[in-house]
Amino acid sequence: MTRITAWRRHPLARYAVLILALALVGMVYAAFVQAGKPADAALAAGKVDDVAEGKSLFVQHCSSCHGMNAEGISDKAPTLIGVGAAAVDFQMSTGRMPAGAPAPQVPRKPPASWVNETTTRQIAAYVQSLGGGPQVPGAEQVDAKLGDAGRGGELFRANCIQCHNWVGAGGALTQGKYAPNLNEASPTQIYEAMVTGPQAMPVFNDTTITPEEKRDMIAYITQVRSQKDPGGFGLGRIGPVTEGLVAFVVGLSALALAAIWITAKKRQKS
Repeated sequence: MTRITAWRRHPLARYAVLILALALVGMVYAAFVQAGKPADAALAAGKVDDVAEGKSLFVQHCSSCHGMNAEGISDKAPTLIGVGAAAVDFQMSTGRMPAGAPAPQVPRKPPASWVNETTTRQIAAYVQSLGGGPQVPGAEQVDAKLGDAGRGGELFRANCIQCHNWVGAGGALTQGKYAPNLNEASPTQIYEAMVTGPQAMPVFNDTTITPEEKRDMIAYITQVRSQKDPGGFGLGRIGPVTEGLVAFVVGLSALALAAIWITAKKRQKS
């Protein structure tokens, strides 16, 4: 008893008790966080039951490239820990995943036969439970009617036309990569691409481009699809390169034919 009393009166005793209390609080907090993390992430991406179903689907269809625990396999596929449900929804809904043959860039294609809204949501919930990340946007976040297409056009021209062209027609990049045509992308897919940065695309998080500005850009992209080409043929709306090529080929061909015709007329007269 005397030893305990002496220890309690020691100058360092209060600090030892404080450190012990903080350690216990931290351990309890970590236990609660880890226990609730999968459920919270699943609720954000879908239903709680989706995590178990998503893991089963992932092991069956995705683990051969991404690893049994989504840790990734070197020279084959990256880790999916922390990429979030939005990345899964984008890749699977556009048919880019599961990937086909190796290529510099995975192209958009029809989704696999087993991929549908339910299986996509389940795998997305499982991946979200592994380490969080961007979530699938809600309906209001991608509603083009709520966006300002004028301001969205300014943002798109400032951040996107270097790769996607001013109307989202796409274009070539380096090393066999390319910026895809945005005409086939849904508003949800456009938003998900901005927050996840698939393949060669950079990530535009909410501090770089706010959710409201993303919605404005979606309003512009979807609006410009219906614009007419009063000046003539659209030529894919790729820009001055295509227009200059057509003018060069057509113009030179017309001049050459005119020169041949004039020369032939002069020979006939002589």
